[in-house]
Amino acid sequence: MTTEFTAGTVINVSTETGKLKRLLIHSPDRGLGKVVPSKAQDWLFEDIVHLDTMRRDEYDYYVKLLLYFLDPEKIKGKLADIDGDVTRSFFIPGGENYFASECVVDVQKLLGEILENAEVRVKLTAAICGIERCSFKVQEELNAFDPHELARIFISGSYSDKRMLFAPLPNLIFMRDIGIVINDHILLNKPAKTARTRESILSQFVFFYHPMFANVKERIIEIPENERHFLLPDDEKASDFQRCTLEGGDVMMVAPNHLVIGCSERTSLYAAQQVMKLLFGKNIVSKITIVKIPKKRDYMHIDTIFTQVKKNVWVLLGSLARLGDEAKKKDLLHFFAPQDTNKEFRIMQFTKDNVQQPTEIDNLEDLLTSISVDDLGVKEPVKFIYSGNNEFPYGEREQWTDSCNLLALNDGVVVGYDRNDKTLDAFRKQGYQVISAKDLLQKFENDELSPDTLTDTFITLPSAELSRARGGSHCMSMPIAREF
Repeated sequence: MTTEFTAGTVINVSTETGKLKRLLIHSPDRGLGKVVPSKAQDWLFEDIVHLDTMRRDEYDYYVKLLLYFLDPEKIKGKLADIDGDVTRSFFIPGGENYFASECVVDVQKLLGEILENAEVRVKLTAAICGIERCSFKVQEELNAFDPHELARIFISGSYSDKRMLFAPLPNLIFMRDIGIVINDHILLNKPAKTARTRESILSQFVFFYHPMFANVKERIIEIPENERHFLLPDDEKASDFQRCTLEGGDVMMVAPNHLVIGCSERTSLYAAQQVMKLLFGKNIVSKITIVKIPKKRDYMHIDTIFTQVKKNVWVLLGSLARLGDEAKKKDLLHFFAPQDTNKEFRIMQFTKDNVQQPTEIDNLEDLLTSISVDDLGVKEPVKFIYSGNNEFPYGEREQWTDSCNLLALNDGVVVGYDRNDKTLDAFRKQGYQVISAKDLLQKFENDELSPDTLTDTFITLPSAELSRARGGSHCMSMPIAREF
């Protein structure tokens, strides 16, 4: 049955590091076990993963951590029983023993709940069957399923008896990409790849029909397509100045007045411009910074090259940061370089009152320092922690396995992967304690530590399988409420 969410559920995010209060996630579903080598790239998945290991030995730790920080009553004192249950019933949405938190919310659960409404069920089933080109017989067959099983089918693309109906959605575990909360508004994405179209439709229905978002429905922002989009070529690599694509990994709500948008392999300049017009027009923010990064699979979104750890601490890829004073030195190559060279990495900052005269920011460190000092009012020195400890070749190696893609549970307390050894060394050098999720959970259970008093901590998740998917803990979350 539908969870009765508290009246006036708060939807508000105005910082990347304020205490996390509520978020959307999606646990790895049976669709990930259906990805085959010949289609992995088309389905935007980097490798073939072992589903049971990814779930039981890796992602489940992520869920348990989130519950301990956001909704401890759901897990405190139950850890041994949860870990001892071979069926994992605690983690399965729609099941009798599911944790059903109002703070750590699986989008599959919300989808199952809106499908209990007959009108929504008919509309969504018709929409999915239309884009997936299902026969009328299949559409009728889907009508016979329980709402929560139907949600599993829509997401996984397969029936419980292992028959595949359509492609899985392996990227839905990266909930950041379906949308972003900007203060008290929700900006919905426009995926760059056709493989994510079904995700976009499912999330659209969840946001517009689930009671959790009832009081924010008028504050949901959808980006309009180019009015001539139907005349553009079908090639997904159509001009960056014409196509309208945006994914949440390229959007960071860094301060109440300031939004950062990345223009990348997945987010177009045209979409960034449309978002800027909408947000400035509605007075939602007063400053938007556009960070144009190289269109490389290595980077994909801006949250793969930098994230915020604390109000005055950032983790980032050194090769794109143009470190310190070295950035300002000019050598022979600089003086003789063509003046009209199109820079792949560029930062432009726009303000609502002076859109026509943006400020160009020289390097990433200057931007991040300005956010900490000017927007967040930081008095302490701003610090940078570099991927791979900025040692060759570990910076790029560990960025590939999401060393810069961290989720802040609180200011200075972050979750990331255990495999990025050099990056973890860099955190230790800055005074951070590094502790595994498994050890920390046990200390919480034994009352040796408390989520409320933890400071300057990097919590490591097991990541042998998760890291194959090219997305970290930041990607795997969609915060919908934080304290400022």
